[in-house]
Parts: sequence; C-alpha cells; structure tokens
Amino acid sequence: MPLINEIHESLPYIDAEPTPAERAAAESLIATYLEPSSTSTPHPSLPSLLPSNLSPALTTEHNRISSSTPPPPLKAIDLTRYETLSPSESSHQPSTLLSQAYTSQTYLNTRLTNLSLLDQFGKNAWLIGNAQLEDILKGLEREVAAKKDEIDLVVIERKNAQEAAEAEIRGLEEGWKKGVGRVLETEVAAEAVLIGNNYSVSEWQRDRSRIQLSLAFLFTVLVSLGLHHKIKIEALG
Repeated sequence: MPLINEIHESLPYIDAEPTPAERAAAESLIATYLEPSSTSTPHPSLPSLLPSNLSPALTTEHNRISSSTPPPPLKAIDLTRYETLSPSESSHQPSTLLSQAYTSQTYLNTRLTNLSLLDQFGKNAWLIGNAQLEDILKGLEREVAAKKDEIDLVVIERKNAQEAAEAEIRGLEEGWKKGVGRVLETEVAAEAVLIGNNYSVSEWQRDRSRIQLSLAFLFTVLVSLGLHHKIKIEALG
C-alpha cells in the first residue's frame, strides 16, 4: 500500500497539448520552485536504507573497485597452481613442483569424472530442467498478458470518463470566466455610482478594457499553473 495517496488533476484526453512556449514557461516555474537539493536528497517519506552487512572480504573488494579507474580485473582463481613446470624452468624445490603436479592431476581427474557422469546422466536432467523453466516462463508470460489487458481496460475507462465529463468541464470553465468578469464589472459599476457623474463613459470603457486585460492575465496564469502541474506529473510518472 502506498505511503502517500495523491490525486493528480491530469486530463490528458481533454486538455490540449501545450505549445513549446507554454511548456517552457511551465518548466521555468518548476525550476523556480524546485529546491536544488531535491535531486540529491531522498524524500523524507522514504524509509531509511538498511544497514550494510557485507563481510570484510566483500567490503575490501568494494573498496578496491571504487578506488581504481578503471577497476582492475578480478583474479579470484590463481591458475598458476595448475601449471606444471619442469625442474629446469623453475627455481622452486622439487617437493613444491611435485605438490603442484599432484594438485593439477587431482583436479583433472575430478573434472574427467564429472564430465563422464554428466555425459551419462546429465541429458535427461537437462531436458527436465529446461521443461520446468519453460513452464515457469509461460506462466509469467500469461501473467504479463493479463496485467496488460487490465491496464488497457483501465485506460479505456479513464478515457471514456474524461470524454463524458468534457462538456460539463468546459461549461463550468466558461461559467467561471463569465462569473469573474461579472464580478469585476459589478465592482466597476459600484465605483461609478460612488463617484457620481464625474465617471464618464470613456473612463468606463477604459476600465472595462483594463478588466478584460486582467482577466486575460489571470487566465494565462491559471493555464501556466495547470501546465506546470501537468508537466510535473509527466516528470514523476
């Protein structure tokens, strides 16, 4: 269950695609209100990281890899112990050379035994293992296909719901604009009543033009805020 339940007011099937200028304005608003530390500091609601339980050997290996650029190749197996050297090619004691030769012979004998057993009994086990893996893969593919179908159904329902409410949303938006305009015109008329006959028709027309400009500016700000919210959702989504 998510820690934060948010409802995003995004209507991708109703809202028009923003122009490059509108998108740039919205992104500038995001950059203005976005804290510089937000890209490097984890969100406070995120749980803290679990403590590291690496063994000393793994810790040493991590330090070795992080301290070199590029990291040197890992040499976990020393192959020189399986090399057989003649006494004339080495300065080691004969006992050391005999020990290395015995180690190589034991390794090769064990490997030959394993290969013989694999050749005798490994074919059926390999086929059975592949069949089991294939069954698991088919089951996962069926689950993925079912989830994709569920996602498609949710997207279709979302689209139908938004398209069904589009006319109502447009009507409410236009009604809100007209309501704000009537409120401002009422305020201007009230001011005209207060100042009496000194308020001329030309002044009323000038104030009406000013009101229309204010409405246009207010609508632009609201659109920018809406685009800012929409682009922020796209960035998070």
